[in-house]
Amino acid sequence: MKQRSPLLVIFLTVFIDLIGFGICLPLLPKYAELFGGMGWQIGAVMGIYSLMQLVFAPGWGQLSDRIGRRPVLLISLAGSVISYALFGFSALFSGEKGFWILIASRAFAGVCGANLGVASAYIADVTSPQTRSKGMGMIGMAFGLGFILGPVIGSLSYKWLGLSGPGWVAAVICTINFILACFILTESRQPLKEKAPQRARLNQIQRVFALPGVGFLIGIYFLATFAFTSFETTLPLLLGKRLGLGEDRVGYVFAYCGLMAALVQGGAIGRLVKSFGERRLIGGSLIVVAVSLSLIAFAGTLTLMLAALAVFAIGSGINRAPTMGLISQLSPEEEQGSTLSVAQSAGTLARVIGPVFATTLYAKDPRFPYLACAVVALLAGMIAMRRLISSNRRPSKP
Repeated sequence: MKQRSPLLVIFLTVFIDLIGFGICLPLLPKYAELFGGMGWQIGAVMGIYSLMQLVFAPGWGQLSDRIGRRPVLLISLAGSVISYALFGFSALFSGEKGFWILIASRAFAGVCGANLGVASAYIADVTSPQTRSKGMGMIGMAFGLGFILGPVIGSLSYKWLGLSGPGWVAAVICTINFILACFILTESRQPLKEKAPQRARLNQIQRVFALPGVGFLIGIYFLATFAFTSFETTLPLLLGKRLGLGEDRVGYVFAYCGLMAALVQGGAIGRLVKSFGERRLIGGSLIVVAVSLSLIAFAGTLTLMLAALAVFAIGSGINRAPTMGLISQLSPEEEQGSTLSVAQSAGTLARVIGPVFATTLYAKDPRFPYLACAVVALLAGMIAMRRLISSNRRPSKP
């Protein structure tokens, strides 16, 4: 019997998991309002997921270095079933009780959703340094496709099954994913003679940032994610205010962006890395993002907006895979899970800070968050081009 591709298996696992995430995400503000949440409470429903990811991602990564990727991924997938069942269960209540069950479901979902660093480490285990960035693009592709299908399934399940429908549907999908993973997900990490060292959480983070080149790359990843989440938070507001698009059409615009990014991450990353190398792609993609954000700030028609969004989706879609691939290449083999999970936590921190920054600037002028993030992306891209390429040319010490 032909052996299954490990990359295809992990792609399928992450993709189905992210469909469940995408089903519930667009509905969260509406659910919070229905339960009587106002102001900071709606923000808490949106932010508690990322906060839990930030706290738990390094721990998941370190645990996967000790006991293997498969058990950690299976535990987190099983936990996702419980979190989405809680989401559906919350709809059976009203007022404060329903609100706090909703908060609990999102907190637990964040704990389980902190497994993306482990999934990245799985890819690092089964790829060579030359093909690693192409493999990392599979996670980005899973993201894009999950965010295309998830909101559509969520809207349909809400329409057909009522308020609790999206939660139950997401729980069923995650249950199928867990059962499927039990049968097809094999262990990727072979036991090493040198075991992963055990460190306290803060010591592990300090260790990762002390690795040559890794701390700088994590900083670049933070800035790239910061620019992306600022865009993601304010784009629905901008499309409604400037172009008069309703919520249904905004969803199609996001699906368009996700499709563009998925096509790049799934098909072009390998060829681009082979042609230009990770170091040039990291800096160049950020410069493309900077140009696209400037175009979005001033796009006055739907045609110009879609063109600018295509450029943005391509630039941001290219950035993650070579960044994670290079971080993996510069990390010790026995600490892949810990290192990539710390990098994932940096991205999560950007998702906590970015929306507050972006919405504050948007209130002053809708163009401000895009122009500010364009400056951030441009500076990060130029610094990355200079430092990464020059360090690659520097001769090694004997």
